[in-house]
Amino acid sequence: MIRTLFVVAVVLVASVGGGAASVWLALNASEGIGAVIISGWTAFPDVGTPDADTYSKARFAREGGLSLGRAEGITFVASEDTLGDPLRRECTYQIEGPIPSARFWTLYAADDQRVVLPPTVRRIPALHSQEMLRTVDGAISIVASRHAAPGNWLGVSGNGPMQFVLTLYDTPAATSARVFEISLPQVLKVSCDD
Repeated sequence: MIRTLFVVAVVLVASVGGGAASVWLALNASEGIGAVIISGWTAFPDVGTPDADTYSKARFAREGGLSLGRAEGITFVASEDTLGDPLRRECTYQIEGPIPSARFWTLYAADDQRVVLPPTVRRIPALHSQEMLRTVDGAISIVASRHAAPGNWLGVSGNGPMQFVLTLYDTPAATSARVFEISLPQVLKVSCDD
């Protein structure tokens, strides 16, 4: 009798624990169901639409995020540089390349929970499309660093992991059919503080 109760208890703990662990992994995965990855940037284009999968809905509800519908825009997140190394606040990065056509876009650095990093002295914590200096071909070139840089500079602060969050508003790239056709900027590591 006690042996049977013990076996039942072990099976229940294993099944409930295993189920909870699999849900936790699915909700914390930055890639997976519904994800689109382009040049190291990850987006969930169906979030905010009736076509969104249940894991994406749960992930955004848990984070308290406000998802954009297809007609409103799309958000891309980069947590690694072009070589696949995790982004660190102690390093300087060059974000360069084309930005898809959009009425307006923003770029900011965030921690691993996607909370905007506190701004450096007398700087706003984000850049937007209307204040960008562009290259001759219309691409962007932004230095993201703790140290001030000429041109387009995105100041970061603190130590530890970070992400870059690029949000395109009112863009044709937001439709799931067009999202695979776009090009996004590269995130190149320049140097790191020791």
